[in-house]
Amino acid sequence: MKRYAPLLACAALLAACSSKPPAPDWQMNAHASAQKAVEAYLSGNARVEKLEWDRARAEVARTGRPDLLARLELVRCAAQVASLAPGPCAGFEALRADAAEPERAYADYLAGRAQPQQAPLLPEAQRKVAVSGDAGALAAIEEPLSRLVAAGVLFQTGRASPAVMAAATETASAQGWRRPLMAWLVLQAQRAEAAGDVEAAAALRRRLAIVELSAGGTGAGSR
Repeated sequence: MKRYAPLLACAALLAACSSKPPAPDWQMNAHASAQKAVEAYLSGNARVEKLEWDRARAEVARTGRPDLLARLELVRCAAQVASLAPGPCAGFEALRADAAEPERAYADYLAGRAQPQQAPLLPEAQRKVAVSGDAGALAAIEEPLSRLVAAGVLFQTGRASPAVMAAATETASAQGWRRPLMAWLVLQAQRAEAAGDVEAAAALRRRLAIVELSAGGTGAGSR
């Protein structure tokens, strides 16, 4: 649970988990499934990912609250941004009208269109990156997935320096997250090739080949 705490805090699904009386079953079940879905996505296991997201949505839907469903959708979209697979966060956008301002700000942040005045509404781990947009702020983020999300946003906004890309690659590598690792390795290799750095590009391609071999049967990919 602690591993995903900063990201899942964005979804606010566990706000009552530590309170008494115990949190309702739907809340515990939704959190467990969302955590498994994120892990499956990052590992490139498409089958488990879909199964767990469906379960998480079904549990949250029991409340009849679109604002909670909107928060859940942001968790999925954040994982996609971390893996350089940005795009319209369709699940959230369909529920935007019922989402709270912090969730709307976070959705805008993930899409790379957050405004300066929205920064105070963002999760704490993302605020400094949203304002400064540099590798130093990224390095200060301790939680791995939050760091990757911030790196993905920097990439979307054209601020992913070589230091940012290297930090994202090594973060994904340390966690064994195949999907984002492959995506960041491909990006780094392309940048090295474009710069004419043949040696660096070859080294990155060798790393990529190893990850691709380890992904057999999981459906892992760079997107």
